[in-house]
Amino acid sequence: MLSLNTIKKAKGSSQKKKRVGRGNASGHGTYSTRGLKGQKSRSGVSGLKRLGMKKQLLKIPKVRGFRSLQAKNQVVSVKAINTNFKDNDIVNPVSLFEKKLISSATEPVKILGKEKLIVKVKFEHIKMSEGLKSQL
Repeated sequence: MLSLNTIKKAKGSSQKKKRVGRGNASGHGTYSTRGLKGQKSRSGVSGLKRLGMKKQLLKIPKVRGFRSLQAKNQVVSVKAINTNFKDNDIVNPVSLFEKKLISSATEPVKILGKEKLIVKVKFEHIKMSEGLKSQL
């Protein structure tokens, strides 16, 4: 009867991995099938040199530059805050996102601008330029 516990591999379908460098009695001791001398017999030589893959690796175009894992600040101008907010409003990423001044409420926001802040608003979880900080 055929069941999961009686299934066996076909005879000769799998072979054990050749384990080299495990003593002379194994038949692959001493030089461990590497030959006597030369670069390929030494340890620490990259296998890519031997397999001819180095040329292939050099031909592949690499992505240049650096990409930071930290998200860039979304910039909002003081002018936009003056036009879109009233006195005593709270300015935070969520309120800016609702008014479509930024594209994402989860990424950091920074308010920039040399203009004067006309409306009196409260800022929460927002970075701002030194010029704006001095006005508050």
